[in-house]
Amino acid sequence: MKAFVDRGACIGCQLCATICPNVFEMDGEQISVVIADPVPSDFEECAEESRDSCPTEAISIKE
Repeated sequence: MKAFVDRGACIGCQLCATICPNVFEMDGEQISVVIADPVPSDFEECAEESRDSCPTEAISIKE
């Protein structure tokens, strides 16, 4: 699985990095970036939860 962040849609709320810090972190501009590519199987569930919780739907996941 691969996770993607739409930088234009991200508002920097940090929810994804809080939910799944092994996959997402905030960069110097306080925009989310994916730090695990591909997403390790142990973190797929929290990556999906991050996607589902994102208030701007900036996160997408492809199998």
